[in-house]
Amino acid sequence: MGKKCLIIGGGIIGLNIAYYLLKEGHEVTVIDKGDLTSGASYINAGYITPSHFIPLSSPGIITKGLKWMLNSNSPFYVKPRLNSDFLNWAWNFKKSANQTKVDKAIPAIKNINLFSRDLYQSMQGSADFDFEFDRKGILMCYKLEETGHEEGKVAEIALKEGLNVKHLSREELKSIEPNVDFDVMGAYFYDTDAHMTPDDFMRDMIAFLKKKGVKFIVSEEVEDFKIINGRIEVVKTKTREILVEEVILAAGTWTSKLAKKLAIPIPLEAGKGYSFNVKKETGISIPAVLVEARVAVTPMNGFTRFAGTMELSGINECISKKRVEAIVNAAESYYKDLKIDIEVINNAKSGLRPCSPDGLPYIGRSNTVKNLVFATGHAMMGWSLGPATGKLVSEIISETKLSLDINPFSPDRKF
Repeated sequence: MGKKCLIIGGGIIGLNIAYYLLKEGHEVTVIDKGDLTSGASYINAGYITPSHFIPLSSPGIITKGLKWMLNSNSPFYVKPRLNSDFLNWAWNFKKSANQTKVDKAIPAIKNINLFSRDLYQSMQGSADFDFEFDRKGILMCYKLEETGHEEGKVAEIALKEGLNVKHLSREELKSIEPNVDFDVMGAYFYDTDAHMTPDDFMRDMIAFLKKKGVKFIVSEEVEDFKIINGRIEVVKTKTREILVEEVILAAGTWTSKLAKKLAIPIPLEAGKGYSFNVKKETGISIPAVLVEARVAVTPMNGFTRFAGTMELSGINECISKKRVEAIVNAAESYYKDLKIDIEVINNAKSGLRPCSPDGLPYIGRSNTVKNLVFATGHAMMGWSLGPATGKLVSEIISETKLSLDINPFSPDRKF
């Protein structure tokens, strides 16, 4: 018997949850405070990334962060704030940035990424709708010997975890990207990764869900919940009251604010990223991360996307010209023949990624509210982990065997 499910949040996570709940025969409604045309789900790099198995809260990041805080052009920027939520998150982040916790996180992150990549491929083969899914791997390009050494250590861990990675000299790099003139020392190539065009997928997924009967309520914000006997019975907005059997909180960065109304602490920080699209021919055919600059480069359907930065400055979508220029400068520095036009720069967009303190998403039921499931905190892996999260949430609600161990992702975990 299908349940009446309300998904709060219509980004990549929410849509994938709707997709898998629909497949299980549930009655699905998606509500979003926006109009489903913008945000992190639309401006991201489109990566499916088993290679990105080390969480943001890695050893040494605190030291780097303190240095980068003084530089508004830095890849990772934290704006200090005398705000209790931020201070609590920062303290938990500091506690999570140790080798023991990172070592525990690595297999969990790797496994859910591999699971999600396989689900994307299954979805593509299902004929539900068409979307681009290119498995060309990813290049981790570096300029400095020190960075190359650090990436080499990551590659060693990857090999132990069963991922396929190899080092490429500048000459070997040229052999697989013949139309690009790199200014780098070398690169590590992971053949595990894939990429997509997010804008196309989001549009087609929404169209498919609507066609199959999923109800969408857009430009309407959830304001409160009515709880009876430890269960959410009604979700309230300004204009309506929605009767529910199951509620899934997948509202990205805004999830923690909604959770507060239920007296549930979910530490999250908004990690702002920027991107812009170059529509002229770049010659780039393989996705790449420009390691020192932390810039992602993705060949997409009709354009090349450049995305980057992790800016923790609260919930706002203001665009920092300096930070966009930092992405431009990095792109033109790593790709010798690339020149990005001012019109492209002026059209840069931003999006907010929900970041947990330990770099692991929150996926699972709340111990406080019986019919509430959390699905957020994916940071820079939201796109990559969309299908895996959707599938796991559908299994939780359908009370079937879970495809993965979700204990590392518990919303009630201690930091």
